[in-house]
Amino acid sequence: MRSSRRRPSLSETCIDGVLGMVLSVPQREPAPGVPRRLDALFRELAKGEPSRAPEDIEDLIWSVWISHPHPDAESTMVAAVEAMAAGALDLAKPILDRLTESHPDWAEAWNKRATLAFIEKSDEEALAFIERTLALEPRHFGAIAGFAQICLRHGRLGEARAALQIALDINPHLDGLREMVRELASAPRTLH
Repeated sequence: MRSSRRRPSLSETCIDGVLGMVLSVPQREPAPGVPRRLDALFRELAKGEPSRAPEDIEDLIWSVWISHPHPDAESTMVAAVEAMAAGALDLAKPILDRLTESHPDWAEAWNKRATLAFIEKSDEEALAFIERTLALEPRHFGAIAGFAQICLRHGRLGEARAALQIALDINPHLDGLREMVRELASAPRTLH
């Protein structure tokens, strides 16, 4: 007998898969090869009042994420970021595709590819890239916030709120995300 429940769309399936990863962030460790110097930075960032400016700690985390031991990879990433900033998305896309192919364990290459897919409104593709980013670096508050943005775009307010809260657990100094959580406070509390 056939169930009367409607089958979830591919978007819902993708969102639910990434949501599972996001909700498991506190229990997951970064993939091998993720620089261990990030551990101390994340511990410091999680403090309500860290010993230095939270923006400085965030900048250090982003600089570790964007750096790579292979100078060619790093210069290629710079070219991709510059192309995206200039609005040359058609140029950035093949550069980032090459980076993810040649350096599949580089979380930030996947995150930048997710950002590009989000800009292009290719949300299912962005979710796949966010999933890969989080598999490598579950503390990637930028990728988690990007997931929340996709949830918002698809009316998945409960999922967006949950993701934003997890991003804030990792980095409690993201005031813009805190404001988004406040705005979502009146939204339904259910997950789809």
